[in-house]
Amino acid sequence: MPIEIKMPALSPTMEEGTLAKWLVKEGDTVKSGDIMAEIETDKATMEFEAVDEGTIGKVLVAEGTDNVKVGAVIAILLEEGEDASAIGSTPAKADAPKEEAPKAEAPAATEAKPAPAAPAAPSDGSRVKASPLARRIAADKGLDLSGVAGSGPNGRIVKADVESAKPGAASAPKAQAAAPASQAAPSAPAAEAPKPAAVWFDDSIPHTVEKLSNIRKTIARRLTESKQQVPHIYLTVDIRLDALLKLRGDLNKSLDARGVKLSVNDLLIKALGVALENSPKCNVTFLGNEMVQYARADVSVAVSTPTGLITPIIRDAANKGVAKISSEMKDLAGRAKENKLKPEEYQGGTASLSNMGMFGIKQFEAVINPPQGMILAVGAGEKRPYIVDDALGVATVMTATGSFDHRAIDGADGAEMLKLFKALVESPLGLIA
Repeated sequence: MPIEIKMPALSPTMEEGTLAKWLVKEGDTVKSGDIMAEIETDKATMEFEAVDEGTIGKVLVAEGTDNVKVGAVIAILLEEGEDASAIGSTPAKADAPKEEAPKAEAPAATEAKPAPAAPAAPSDGSRVKASPLARRIAADKGLDLSGVAGSGPNGRIVKADVESAKPGAASAPKAQAAAPASQAAPSAPAAEAPKPAAVWFDDSIPHTVEKLSNIRKTIARRLTESKQQVPHIYLTVDIRLDALLKLRGDLNKSLDARGVKLSVNDLLIKALGVALENSPKCNVTFLGNEMVQYARADVSVAVSTPTGLITPIIRDAANKGVAKISSEMKDLAGRAKENKLKPEEYQGGTASLSNMGMFGIKQFEAVINPPQGMILAVGAGEKRPYIVDDALGVATVMTATGSFDHRAIDGADGAEMLKLFKALVESPLGLIA
């Protein structure tokens, strides 16, 4: 009997994904463990392995298809002795996911109709050509640009066109169409029209439009939620790096035979882990009516990839040797850039470290990665005038800024953690004790 191959849930939060690429085709034979497809989740692109043996009888979802629901049938596997004629009993289930997409989008399309502040999407699906000034005037007047004739080049709507147009004439039919779906009073859309921000761009400028990946959509959503829902408090400290750099050089000489080369970031991960473990009030997650206080420091480290930022985790950073942290970080960062991380390697963590020093950035304030309670932003080490032994001298100094969830972490507690982090970096022998 044909076997339905269904869209897998490759992470605990995954509800849908993009079938990025098929690695098999109809007629191919697969066995358990073979990689059949690459699937883009909300976090990374992951490989999908075959569980059963058989022949790919039919591919039901083409590669590149977005918003494929978890559990949707994406292909049919034929067992030994079966041929394509055996697939006849399965298309009804296989086609179901394709019909779900329009249904899910229908409410959103209906709700969008009464919003004159988004004039770039008229009902016929084409995009209105209008100058930015004309769009602003139209939004202020509650005017739907899809019903305005343009007198500019190539029919472009200009200022004079919207100033002479009468509001309400073009937008009235849309408001009436929306009323049955929302059951709202006829006057409600007009009253709420100015509230949404107009979504448009100046299409007279040469441009390209790039479709957002699931990862980029997730980054945008999570960072927006973080800044809207988490009250950030920022604390900044300057840290002298000379002793850390000397220790790193000495350690690298001794580790050369083992093929290990420590980076400054490896030592900072260790320092943050120790600081968090010894500052438990900062190693927390805020849950509204409860607070989770972690007994272990799992440090998420920001890594830039072609598809966006991802944060692989160094588990129990405080109690790992710096050589172990270095080798783990190289492996995680390499696989992150290839979108090959497993969910457990980037989901979780108790706090984050983001280092932009390699780009020459002196100081920045990072956005907290919920549900974590803090993130440390590290800038570049540079030669600066510095007071050394009560005398003005020159030292290698970096600036570090901690972003703390002020609902969970008081400023004084954050300051104590940063003080300890600074002490560990400036007297780094404690990191290898």
